[in-house]
Amino acid sequence: MSEKPGSYIGGLLLVGGSCIGAGMLALPILTGIAGFLPSLLMFILAWAFMKVTALLLLEVNGWCKVGANITSMAEHALGKFGKVLCGTIYLFLFYSLLVAYISGSGSLGSTYFGFLFSSSVPTWVGSVILVGLCGWVVYLGTRAVDHWNRVFMFGKIATYLALVFLGAKYVQPERLLRADPSYVLFSLPILIIAFGYHNMIPTLMTYMKGDVKRVRSILFSGSLFTLVIYLIWEVIVLGIVPIDGEWGLMESWKMGRQASDAVAGVLGISWVSTFAEGLAFFALLTSFLAQTLSLVHFLTDALKVQKKKYENLSICFLTLIPPFVCALIYPHLFIRALNFAGGICAVVLFGVLPVTMVWIGRYYKKAQSPYRVVGGKPLLVVAMLFSLFIFFFQLATML
Repeated sequence: MSEKPGSYIGGLLLVGGSCIGAGMLALPILTGIAGFLPSLLMFILAWAFMKVTALLLLEVNGWCKVGANITSMAEHALGKFGKVLCGTIYLFLFYSLLVAYISGSGSLGSTYFGFLFSSSVPTWVGSVILVGLCGWVVYLGTRAVDHWNRVFMFGKIATYLALVFLGAKYVQPERLLRADPSYVLFSLPILIIAFGYHNMIPTLMTYMKGDVKRVRSILFSGSLFTLVIYLIWEVIVLGIVPIDGEWGLMESWKMGRQASDAVAGVLGISWVSTFAEGLAFFALLTSFLAQTLSLVHFLTDALKVQKKKYENLSICFLTLIPPFVCALIYPHLFIRALNFAGGICAVVLFGVLPVTMVWIGRYYKKAQSPYRVVGGKPLLVVAMLFSLFIFFFQLATML
């Protein structure tokens, strides 16, 4: 506690980095089939819902000591059963995310390292190098992750702005007016994971030395920053890529293409692919760092490991080795892992559980927190119903 609190900008970028990952490149394809205006409504709805549940988790965090992770919060509110349930879902969610990121990092890493060393680099070597480098940064602690995250965020923002400004002149406004609301609900589960920054709350509370007001402001600014980035990218892609035809939204969705590949295919311009690969590379690194750090802190808290200057090396290995082995054995799990993580695990962990914990903590255990979300029981009821709707909708879709 003798160190000074972390920077506000650093905290904002940690929130943005945990959200704006490689999955961002697929969002316009997955949401755009319904059209820009219907997808705009879903973006705002998902952002508002996840903002409310993040603040609920912040309230629960105030019942516990600074640094307590989500399992400790669940145990405080729901007892041993809640702790086991929360811990199980958390591990499924973030191991799934790390499997997806490691799977996605292989081809990108092999491309870039092959370019640097002027030789062919196998896909698994790219994954090994990126996992090793990111694991080392995470081992050095939150401040090191913050500093490196700023570097990668700068690269991500630079390549993103290049795509936006160079592609803006090719946008056809009439394409943004097309709408097919029958597809609109299918994007909700994906958007939930797109705004999944809740796991960073314990890390931010530790980094900001328990300053609840500062963390609350960071959550709002970081999530709003994420929303703006998503919507600008949505305008560029949906204004360029038609719904039908070669490289269209429907074909790209069926083929599993990224939005940047669809834009490059429609325009037939090589620089789009270059900047798109750069954006994917930096987006994956920022998400990988943020999610790895949060899982390390989760395991540190769950296993009651003493916090020192650096992260525990054994915990770092426990965080990275299982998803790394899984990604090597099943290298094509990227989309499946993301779908499972977003549609089922995220809505339970970041929707159902926060509402349940706050309801029991507030109204049965009379827990006191330095921060309390306004809205009372009506807000909790609406948030729970919305969470259950998304869960059962995604379950029905999968079945």
